Amino acid sequence: MKVTLYIATSLDGYIARSNGGIDWLSIVETPEEDYGYAAFYESIDAIVLGSKTYELGLSFDQWPYPDKKSFVFTQRDLKCDREDVVFVSDPVNRALGNIETQGFKNIWLVGGGALINSFLRHSLIDKYIISIIPIILGEGIRFFPPPTPEEKLEFINSKQYPSGLIQIHYRRKQNI
Repeated sequence: MKVTLYIATSLDGYIARSNGGIDWLSIVETPEEDYGYAAFYESIDAIVLGSKTYELGLSFDQWPYPDKKSFVFTQRDLKCDREDVVFVSDPVNRALGNIETQGFKNIWLVGGGALINSFLRHSLIDKYIISIIPIILGEGIRFFPPPTPEEKLEFINSKQYPSGLIQIHYRRKQNI
């Protein structure tokens, strides 16, 4: 199984405003460019996300993760009438084992920061696709809220877009 963190961040390291808002992502939206999103989305089998990120997804006009099983990590008693959403309260390493036994091989770790840290603490993120948006927010929800464990990464490639977005691909450096 492979877990990919595919996420956008401001230049100063925030993934959302303090209120959870992501309106600032619109500064790089153009009709002719999806920054590889469609191909990436096609390559994944399932999605893992935290409960606040899940609730943000519910606020959109349409569910943003159609045709994919979504595993929402939460300790809260949340309900959903969607058959493609499953709530998970197990620790991330045990939950990922259960997800893998269901046949899912390519997992998208959507966010948020606390869930990303949980995956980092267990060295469960295999690949990082990080889009840096040309904006300084000044405050908000940190990409890697402290304390964040150290993780050595290996550069794969990067791409610069006319909008000013820079996308960087890394993989977790394997211990030899």
